[in-house]
Amino acid sequence: MTKQLGRILLVSFFITLLITGLAGAYDYPFTDPFVATVVGTPSELSEKLPSKVPVKVDSIQMFPDRKVPGKLWSFSELRYSYTRQSGPAPLIFLIAGTGASFNSAKMIGMQKAFYQAGYHVISLTSPTHPNFVVAASTSGVPGDIEEDSADLYKVMQKVWQKIGKKIEVTNFYLTGYSLGAANSAFVAKLDEQEKVFNFRKVLLINPPVSLYNSVLILDALLEENIPGGLDNFNAFYDRLINAFADVYAHGEGVEFNNDFLYKAYEYRKPTSDEPLKALIGMSFRLSSMNMAFATDVLTKANYVVPKNLIIGRHDNTHVYSKVLSRLTFLDYFHDVLLPYAQSQNPQVTEPQMIKKLSLRRIEDYIRTSPKFGLIHNEDDIILLPGEIDYLRGVFGERAKVFPSGGHCGNMNYPDNVAAMIGFFQAFKQ
Repeated sequence: MTKQLGRILLVSFFITLLITGLAGAYDYPFTDPFVATVVGTPSELSEKLPSKVPVKVDSIQMFPDRKVPGKLWSFSELRYSYTRQSGPAPLIFLIAGTGASFNSAKMIGMQKAFYQAGYHVISLTSPTHPNFVVAASTSGVPGDIEEDSADLYKVMQKVWQKIGKKIEVTNFYLTGYSLGAANSAFVAKLDEQEKVFNFRKVLLINPPVSLYNSVLILDALLEENIPGGLDNFNAFYDRLINAFADVYAHGEGVEFNNDFLYKAYEYRKPTSDEPLKALIGMSFRLSSMNMAFATDVLTKANYVVPKNLIIGRHDNTHVYSKVLSRLTFLDYFHDVLLPYAQSQNPQVTEPQMIKKLSLRRIEDYIRTSPKFGLIHNEDDIILLPGEIDYLRGVFGERAKVFPSGGHCGNMNYPDNVAAMIGFFQAFKQ
């Protein structure tokens, strides 16, 4: 009997090992984090989501008396979208990443996934997008996570006041990706005090630990990987557009999305990571340029646009784009963000401001609150060495760290979608 029991236990042990090994397999196709970040997840490998969901696009006006300069006229109201279930369900607020709008590709993917799982969804634009800067930023100077998140919280309340009577909600949840994930943490902290929504669960997807550190990494990806240096930015941009046009010519009408980038990658597969790094850096630089221009024109910061110059709706702004393309986030930090912060509080120092742009500022809250969860990637390119281990230490068992995926490249991969939905599904009411 003892020997038989021993055999049973041994077989059981090996079966457990086999099942665990199979369950632990992660087959996301790109192990190069720069490829993953650029290409994302090709459609044939992505989670199967509805082709369409019943989305309503609407807008709110946060500052009725704000005078919006002519060139920014189209941003005077903040646009957002929402989907609703036919009956009572939890509602999830989604916050976009750096420079992204409520209807960016990643936001649409999240929206479809959560709607399919039975949630109401409200999708919000990043505070670093020009629409948010003009329509919803109290200061008009984005970059301070705490202040930006306070503006987001006001937007959430305004949106809820407008559409709340149309939706029957059982609980409120919150999530975001990249910078939107960091915003989510600060919004949750504010809601802990004001208790408007009483968010039950908050999920952070690929957040930076330090916004300052991450944007310096992204700036360097561009400056260190353009052939010939930043002086050749315009030539590099033109070559990139021509390369995309070439792929379009051979692509039978492909759309500009992850599938298109995958086709571009396959068609002109680079022999090194340098072009991919430059592409990632350029994407961030374009977002940074748009944000800085909106801030400069709205607040008359005299950053690149002369303070007393009025730019009309149809005026050409190419000359300012050329200047902005050479300016880093560090330039924006020193010339716009830090001076603004010091105008509000002359005692603020540069090190204090840098620390303020970090999850470390609210580490104790995140560490001790059971409502938080984390989904991240071991090879995320926006993190410094040691930062993923820092996040593991803060979140503990609430962290799910995938071995690959770069920065948000695997968000549509089935394992990632399952983890995202699963975090909230266990608490769905």
